[in-house]
Amino acid sequence: MLPNLDGAGLRLNQPINQTSRRRPIHGGKMQQSHAVEGTTPHRHDNTDYRAFLARIQTRFQLRTEDGDRAVFLTDAGDLWSLYLDSFADPVERQIRNCSTCRKFIERFGHLAIVADDGVVHSALWHADDAPDAYAAAVAQLDRAVRRAKIVSPFLSRDAVLGVPEVGGWAHLSLTQPESMRYKGVVLKPGQAMAEKREDFKTVMHALNEFTQPMIETAVRLLKSDHLYSSERVLGQAEWLYQLHAARAAATGDGKAAVVWSAIAKAPAGFCHPRSSMIGTLLEDIAADLPFSDIAQRFAAKMHPLRYQRPQALPTAGNVAQAEKLFAQLGLAPALDRRMARLDEIPLLWSPKADEPAAAAGGGIFSRLKTKATGAASTLTIPAITMTAEKFLREVMPDADSIEMELPAGNQAFIGLTTAVNADAPRLFQWDHPVSWYVWHGGAPASQYGLKPGRLTLSGITRLPARWGDDAERFKHQGDGIILLLAGARETRQSGSALFPSLLRSELHGVRATIEAHSKDAQMQGLDEGSAVGIDLRKGGSSYPVTVRVTSAGRSQVYVIDRWD
Repeated sequence: MLPNLDGAGLRLNQPINQTSRRRPIHGGKMQQSHAVEGTTPHRHDNTDYRAFLARIQTRFQLRTEDGDRAVFLTDAGDLWSLYLDSFADPVERQIRNCSTCRKFIERFGHLAIVADDGVVHSALWHADDAPDAYAAAVAQLDRAVRRAKIVSPFLSRDAVLGVPEVGGWAHLSLTQPESMRYKGVVLKPGQAMAEKREDFKTVMHALNEFTQPMIETAVRLLKSDHLYSSERVLGQAEWLYQLHAARAAATGDGKAAVVWSAIAKAPAGFCHPRSSMIGTLLEDIAADLPFSDIAQRFAAKMHPLRYQRPQALPTAGNVAQAEKLFAQLGLAPALDRRMARLDEIPLLWSPKADEPAAAAGGGIFSRLKTKATGAASTLTIPAITMTAEKFLREVMPDADSIEMELPAGNQAFIGLTTAVNADAPRLFQWDHPVSWYVWHGGAPASQYGLKPGRLTLSGITRLPARWGDDAERFKHQGDGIILLLAGARETRQSGSALFPSLLRSELHGVRATIEAHSKDAQMQGLDEGSAVGIDLRKGGSSYPVTVRVTSAGRSQVYVIDRWD
C-alpha cells in the first residue's frame, strides 16, 4: 500500500522534514500548519508520488496507443470541485488546493478516448494507479469522464500538457507522444477543433439522410468496376458504410462517440460526403434511378478534366490567398517540378543482372569428357491468363526479365514527377515529393520515343500514393502498378501536373490558383525522366496486358486481364 501522499506539493530531490511546523501545500507554496496538539503531521514521499505521476503518464500512453488513438474533450463538468470535495478533511482539501494542478485538471482532466464500440474512457484517470489518499478522487474523476459526452477532438502543439514543476514542487502533467501533437500550419489548434465540430454536424447529417442499405448499394456499384474511375470514390464509400455499421452497433451516447472517433482520423475530404462524388452517387441511388443513368451521370462528373478541377480562372482574391498560404507554409520551392528518374523510384521488381559466364578451359577437370545432356525442351505452353495481384504474388518475384507487348494506338502511359528542389516541403497528401499524371484518352508510343511491339521493362513500381508504411492512409487514391518501360521519355509538355485531388488538404481553398499555375508552368527534365510506363490501375481500362516473363532461361507469356 502506498503511503498518504500530497500529489503536487513535493520538493523534487529533497525530502520533507516531518517535524517542521510549516509544510507545503499543493503546488509548492508554504503555509502555517493547521495540525493541532496530538496529531501526526501529513507525510510526503517524493519517490512514491513520482511513481503515481509515472503511472498516469503510462495510462495515457496505453489508452492513446502512443498517439495512434485520438483524444477528445468531454463535457465532464467541474472536475476541480469534484476532486477537492472527495477529500473529507478540510485540512487535506487545503493541502491539495493548488492553482497549478487546478489548471491542469480543468484543462486536461476531462480528456477521453473512444473504444471501438463507442464506449468513452478517461484518457488518464484510473483508481488502480492512485495511492490510497488519491484513490477516491481519481475514481470520481474517472467516473465523471466516462459519463460525459464528446464535444470535440483535442488538439495541441504542446509537447507537455501542464506544468511539471514550479518552484521545486512537482505537479500534474503529461507528455504528448510526437505523433499526437498537432502539426497544422494554416489553422491554429482551436480553429482546427472548430472545423472538426462542423465536420461532425456534416457527417451526422449525411448518415441521417443516407441509409445503410443505400451506402451498401453504392459500395457494391463502386466495386463492380462498372463505374468510371470508381477507385477514387470507393474509399470514402467504405468509410461511410463502416461508420454507419459501427454507429448502428453502438448504444446511447456511444453512437455519437463512434462518429467523433471516425472524424478525428478521417482522410482529407471524407467528412464532406454530401458535397462530394459519393454524395451525388447516393442521391442518384436514393432517387431510384436505373443503373444506366447512374453510370452515365457518374462518368460525366468523374471526367478527368473536370473531377475536383476548377473550370474557371482564379479570382484575384484566390490568388492573393494562395500567395499568403504558400508563404506561410514555405511551399514555393515545391512548385518547380521535373520528370522523375528510375533510380529515384522504389521498385517492386527490377531485371536481374546476367551472371558472368564461367571461363572456358580454366578448370583442373576441364580436360575430362562429360556425359551429353538432352536438348532443352521446345514445348510451348499457351499464354496463361491471370489477375495482376496473382502475377505480382506468384510470377514477378522469380522473373529475371519481363517484356511487354505494346499494342498500336493510344495507350495508358503514366509519367512520374518529382520536385526540382530536393529539400522542397511536402506538397502532396503523402510524405514524399513524387506524383504522377496520365493523358486523358491515352498517348501514342511515339510520344515517348517508342514503337508498338515487344518492349523491355526496366522495373515495376506501385502507384506513388501507395509507397511507404502508411500506404493504407491513401487507399482513397486507388491502387495500381506501373510497368516502367526501358528507354521511354516524355516529349510533350504537361505543365507541372499538380492536381487538386492529390494535394495536401490545406491547399483545397486555393486549388483554382494552383490549377492555373500548373497549366502555365513547364515540366523540367524531360530528357532525363526515365520513370515512365504503363498505368495498370485497379479498376482501370488498360487490360488486358500481355507480358513475356523469362526465368531460369525459360520464357512464358502471361495475359493480365484484370486487377483482382
